[in-house]
Amino acid sequence: MTSETPRVSIIIPHYQGREVLLRCLQSVFDDPAEGGMEVLVVDNASTDGSVQAAVEAFPEVKVIRSRRNLGYAGGCNLGMTFAHGPFFLLLNDDAELTPGCIETLLQRMEQDDTIAAVQPKILSRDHPEYFDYAGAAGGMIDIFGYPFARGRIFFTTEPDRGQYDEDSEIFWASGTCCLLRRKALDRVGFLDEAFFAHMEEIDLNWRMHLAGFKIVYVAGARVYHQGAATLASDSPKKHFLNHRNNLLMLCKNYSPASLMWILPIRLFLETIGLIYVISQGQLAHALAIMRAWMAAVAAMPYLRRKRKSIKRLRRIADRELRKRMYRGSIVYQYFLRGRKDYRSLSGVTNG
Repeated sequence: MTSETPRVSIIIPHYQGREVLLRCLQSVFDDPAEGGMEVLVVDNASTDGSVQAAVEAFPEVKVIRSRRNLGYAGGCNLGMTFAHGPFFLLLNDDAELTPGCIETLLQRMEQDDTIAAVQPKILSRDHPEYFDYAGAAGGMIDIFGYPFARGRIFFTTEPDRGQYDEDSEIFWASGTCCLLRRKALDRVGFLDEAFFAHMEEIDLNWRMHLAGFKIVYVAGARVYHQGAATLASDSPKKHFLNHRNNLLMLCKNYSPASLMWILPIRLFLETIGLIYVISQGQLAHALAIMRAWMAAVAAMPYLRRKRKSIKRLRRIADRELRKRMYRGSIVYQYFLRGRKDYRSLSGVTNG
């Protein structure tokens, strides 16, 4: 740590969990960046003493305290407003870096000013031979707004056999661990705090694409992630946020011409999904989906405001943007054709 401007600001939003936070911080300080770094822990109103334990173990940490839980988006945004570096590394408190990760990400970012975000390879902490659900080997999305990743499609994660060991352009960099360029954020804005959690990094990356930037996966950097340490995968709140935020993201970022034909298809797919979860007796999940739909409709005034600001930053048309997406339906490929890994998808020409 130096008194000069750090090369990178590492921002860790945190809510409860002593051991996960200490493991995360230990991995950060075991992997110092050349040129200096600052580490900011954003305390989202934790009450378990975890932040105090972190400060005692790592006095270099700067703590930014919030009086309420701002979620991932609000926590990261608060941290970025206090950060000084030209690059921001957003890091989940349940993620652990491996040696050389930060430097590898920084070097790739510094090679190309048109790159707005980079993501490392993200592996499961509990099953390290497999990719992690949250980002795997780089985030992708189909034209109907369903996100997936190279190495993870819906409920299927692939083992890491070196199949994604080359750097590649991707659609979104996972919020589990991603390095962002400050100048790009000055252009497109921070994470959308209305999302609270889930999909906010995809929404941000979508805006970065629209502004003409690139998003890149860096295979030589590696992170281990303890999935669902904050919010359980079967949580109704998680289902609500995923469905609501995905619809908000589509309606914010697509042009009116695109929404005219994409949104009806998406809503049809949503309805099929609702019927399925009801047939499986997952009533809490079904209720979460219906609540998400109502919340998306209620958000129309917010969407109108956001669409105006996004229109001002747009530099590429949706036709060009869709070349960076998967131009088929990932729902059709996975559930009807049984294609469970990324390289088996129709229309995918490389790993």
